[in-house]
Amino acid sequence: MPNTDTVLDSTFDNVEIRDASKVAALDMGSNSFHLVVARIVAGSVQILHRVKQKVRLGDGLGTDGALSAEAIQRGLDTLEVIAESLQGFEPDCVRVVATHALRKASNAKEFLKAAKKVFPFPIEIISGAEEARLIYQGVAHTNHQQGQRLVVDIGGGSTEFIIGEGFETKVLRSLQMGCVSYTNRFFKQGELKPKAFNRAITSAQQELEMIDKKYKQIGWNTCIGTSGTIKIIIELAAQLDSTNRDNHVCLTDLLTLMDLCCAAGNSKDLQIQGLSDDRRPVFAAGLAILIAAFRSLDIQEMEFSQDALREGLLYEMEEHLTHPDIRQRSAESLATRYDVDVAQAKRVLSTTMALHQQCKKAWGIDNKELKNMLAWSALLHEVGLQINTRGIQRHSGYILQNIELPGFGQEQQNLLATLTRFYRKKIKAAEIPEFTLLAQEQVYKLIALLRLGVLLNIKRQDDILPEFSVTAEADNLHIQFPDDWLQHKPVLGADIERESDYIQELGLTLSYN
Repeated sequence: MPNTDTVLDSTFDNVEIRDASKVAALDMGSNSFHLVVARIVAGSVQILHRVKQKVRLGDGLGTDGALSAEAIQRGLDTLEVIAESLQGFEPDCVRVVATHALRKASNAKEFLKAAKKVFPFPIEIISGAEEARLIYQGVAHTNHQQGQRLVVDIGGGSTEFIIGEGFETKVLRSLQMGCVSYTNRFFKQGELKPKAFNRAITSAQQELEMIDKKYKQIGWNTCIGTSGTIKIIIELAAQLDSTNRDNHVCLTDLLTLMDLCCAAGNSKDLQIQGLSDDRRPVFAAGLAILIAAFRSLDIQEMEFSQDALREGLLYEMEEHLTHPDIRQRSAESLATRYDVDVAQAKRVLSTTMALHQQCKKAWGIDNKELKNMLAWSALLHEVGLQINTRGIQRHSGYILQNIELPGFGQEQQNLLATLTRFYRKKIKAAEIPEFTLLAQEQVYKLIALLRLGVLLNIKRQDDILPEFSVTAEADNLHIQFPDDWLQHKPVLGADIERESDYIQELGLTLSYN
């Protein structure tokens, strides 16, 4: 009989060990914070564990649009707990996004600054459209039905509706209605009356008027719901109707649940097996929103998917699992729409990247994401030209600030808009916004590099710049041209001299030979 210890010692000796990376995604929703930790190995994502913390951040949004001190503290306390779970993770392996509550909060920056003290990872506030896109990606990677699908996600402050096929979205919207916000509007003190339900359903259908016609025209083969709200509704519906297909719900089921709510009279008295204490207060509001969606979009049946926003984040973090960078498609679409001079954009990109390469370490901007943002701004700095040549930098900044840019977080989009807004002419430092994830000095230095990249290509011609070098230290930048070259370029010399005056507003000095 073989020695068991010997057998165990040699077990797995011949198993191939593949490279694996551990990643995490945190979704800071209006109702709950959701953390997912996964292992990426052999081209697939393996979920290791999930953590859900009820925070009700959206409950703290007052009529003045500000988060209450209590809500901020709840959020900070939760982040402190989650930070312990993420000890040992590299910053590049964790992605954190905040949604509706912080999108709407007028004091969001105050929250983010306080969060920096207890939570070591950057927090991105993403737009509703970006939230919808990421939700769809999470569903698309784990649900493989053929044809077009409608995905619905009811959150605490907003509800996302997406139609897509495969990994591509065709149309997406984020509407301002969620189980926390609708609870505060229509079901105060937990009262569950038919009149309150009707008001909530009507309000949601009014929101849906913005999309219902277009969505029904596009159509879908399957309808998928995500989020805890839809999950509990489908689970409870299955309990009430033994003929109901597993993991599916129809309008009749929803109306039966509404009748049970009204019979209870108050959420405190709503006793349905499987409905947890923390879900009970917001259940009616989520149910009303879903009833409105079924009615307005003529949904016949909905099934549930556990994967949504945070899983979408995980898949996008691993370059081997993603399709071409969504930001590339966004930039190309914008360049086409606004007839960007592609040849000039590439000249500016090439020069700006060369400047960045030589300055990045000395200037503290040796960061892949900062390099990417500088590159996108170089490619898109002239989108405002189609509006008017005069004040082009203001037009470019406005477009990039206000247009939907899938793939870019709110702060990333703000940075793009800021860089392009100040890529030429005089600079007013007081008009440069403060950033949460970036030091102001970094923003100033990125502006300076983009300005030089544009200035050195002002002739809009190839092969006219000589080999040159730049040296950066502290707040100084020196450009070294070949001997006597600039003497034969008096206009460019005058432009660079004027630029040295302009960038003093950023606390920087520019010298050249």
